Amino acid sequence: MTDFSEKLIISRVENGTGVLELNRPRALNSLNPEMIDVIDECLRAWADDDAVSQVIVYSNSPKGFCAGGDVRYARDAVQSGTPELADKFFADEYKMNGDLHHFSKPYIALIDGVAMGGGLGISVHGSHRVVSEKAFAAMPEMAIAYIPDVGVPFMLQRMVGGKGYASPALALFLVTTGWRLSPADMLWSGVATDFVSSENMESLRQAIIEKGIDAALSDYATEVAEESELAKWIDDIEATFVHGSWPQVLDAVKNHGNESFANMVYEHIAASSPSALVAATELMAVAAECSDIREELECERKLGEVIRIEPDFVEGVRAVLVDKARDASWNPPTVESVDPKKYRAIVRG
Repeated sequence: MTDFSEKLIISRVENGTGVLELNRPRALNSLNPEMIDVIDECLRAWADDDAVSQVIVYSNSPKGFCAGGDVRYARDAVQSGTPELADKFFADEYKMNGDLHHFSKPYIALIDGVAMGGGLGISVHGSHRVVSEKAFAAMPEMAIAYIPDVGVPFMLQRMVGGKGYASPALALFLVTTGWRLSPADMLWSGVATDFVSSENMESLRQAIIEKGIDAALSDYATEVAEESELAKWIDDIEATFVHGSWPQVLDAVKNHGNESFANMVYEHIAASSPSALVAATELMAVAAECSDIREELECERKLGEVIRIEPDFVEGVRAVLVDKARDASWNPPTVESVDPKKYRAIVRG
């Protein structure tokens, strides 16, 4: 008998539905190399299998959907003098993200808890992102001195959602501030497509398998009760986060005239790596110009290989995820001391 407790992802086909059950609860389903390989292998197999009509991904843990990629693994690889292991880990993950983006069948993510970083990478590229009142999302890479990745820079700039239009300024705001999106924020921004109460998530999953996503949503989808807090800042965001370099953004925030907005931004970036903020802004500018997700993911791959061997990455992961002290000492210490040309040359090279 198979011991499912040993499998980090339990994959199966059930009534024509490919099922990916995330099963690494102690790490909040953070994606490691094994999990990435399983997802990509299943997607490639199911893409060509006429017996599989749709795919569903969910967590069997009540604590969350997926907290991201396993950056501790990447930090360990860098510290042990084998950064090529981290390079392969991220290259494989980005390939999987690209394959998911181009997956031709319905791909449904049920997000009943946290979805950060890599967790968004296995959800936002799909056709349906169903959230509950327990869901929240963020791209918190600035605090660990990394870059927004897994294709999210490409996707965020093109999402419409409840706001009714795509907003590159909002995308830049989200990846640099690490704003924590509520379910209402996720629906308004386009990160989520549908809302179902947490108590109905299990019934929804069974209904999807039994009769398909459209019929299941017809039975269980409702309107989110709260309003989006993110939406209240959109005019300020559109007026300030429209620039292609981080110093320009900071200058616009400073001179915008809304002290409450400026203070909110400063609070959100207070613990961020200056290098990461600069590099992320350069990446987002290029992501807006890319015609295909794989082109943008290649920019992430090249930039990531440089960022990970800089001292801030090891320091940031230590401060946030290892020691959990949030006492990182950044080098360079200020935005003004970071040379954007280095990162610009990488993403545009």
